[in-house]
Amino acid sequence: MDIRPILSTLRRHKTAAALIVLEIALTCAIVCNALFLVTQRVEKISQPSGLVENELVMVRVNGIGKQTNAMARTNEDLASLRAIPGVTNVTKVNQLPFRRNSSNTSISRERDQERPTAFVSLYMFSENALPTLGLQLVAGRDFLPSEYIDYEEAQKNPKPDRAAPVIINQQVAAKMYPDQSALGKTFYMGNQALHVVGVVAHLATPTDYNDNSTLSMMLPVRTDFTRGPYMLRTSPERRDEVLKGALAALEHNDPNRLVREKLTYQEQRADYFKNDRSMVGLLVTVCIALLVVTALGIVGLASFWVQQRSKQIGIRRALGATRGQILRYFQTENFLLATLGIVLGMLAAYAINLALMNMYELPRMPLLYLPLGAVLLWMLGQIAVFGPARRAAAVPPAVATRGA
Repeated sequence: MDIRPILSTLRRHKTAAALIVLEIALTCAIVCNALFLVTQRVEKISQPSGLVENELVMVRVNGIGKQTNAMARTNEDLASLRAIPGVTNVTKVNQLPFRRNSSNTSISRERDQERPTAFVSLYMFSENALPTLGLQLVAGRDFLPSEYIDYEEAQKNPKPDRAAPVIINQQVAAKMYPDQSALGKTFYMGNQALHVVGVVAHLATPTDYNDNSTLSMMLPVRTDFTRGPYMLRTSPERRDEVLKGALAALEHNDPNRLVREKLTYQEQRADYFKNDRSMVGLLVTVCIALLVVTALGIVGLASFWVQQRSKQIGIRRALGATRGQILRYFQTENFLLATLGIVLGMLAAYAINLALMNMYELPRMPLLYLPLGAVLLWMLGQIAVFGPARRAAAVPPAVATRGA
């Protein structure tokens, strides 16, 4: 189709054409960045924890005043929780993936290394932690019963010259020993030597505030009930029953303690990511609203032009133009406007992404999102203009001429 008549017509309607181009450009810029942010948030929400999430419930209690026998009470709690019908495993941990506080430390390949090799989350596990949480060993073994030590003892009697056993996840193994197996290696946490006895497939960190948010290691250190939750594993359909039983057992052991948390792990995860889900919903709503407004703008402008050009349409029909040619005329016109708006929108999208990178330390938007936004707006423009274009093509030549 010869586009010279289309360009000539657009030059006579510069203001209306410019407005629709700017609207498309703004929509393209915002939608491209919004889609990128939505993808980032969805990836964050969907990241694995490494746990058997649908089989876990957690209870966290705190005592009133100073706890002089907290470790003895913790052992009593574990025995009571293990006896609850439906419970397959019980353990005590200091922290879990996807929580708003965490215990972290730096590790180094050498004892006197000037700068640490990695910054990792430090998990302290009581007995049966791996089978309770469902962590999968890909190399080595679980901790031996003789290797567990109470937290207070570890603090009072450190043994820096004696390597303590440690289990790391695959991400730490790759970070510390990228070209060899980590199993059997020794690295250092400050002056404390750590000997790798096992490697698990994955264990996420409690928070994701830095680039090392996948690096985790586990020590066989028992913590009392004041430091982190009890974890119980059961079948998914018995989680509520087990949770009620756990509360009853803990209250029986000590009715003076305060229950801080009582929920399934899936509820804990949902609570952690609730702001991200809200952000995804907000961004999707903004995108939909912008696309709807842009579509309505295209429909309104096309309808106005159909009405204003009725004489021109009638003359073309009288000279032999088919309905299909009239339809293609308006679709081509819209395609040209959309293309100009999309080009401007791509440049604006890139500029907005650079600003977000500088202000909020967001990653660079992959170029894939620019053609994705372009295709979306091209399709939107063609769909939006189709109705007015059909009405223009359906006007009989004689009626159009009389209406002039």
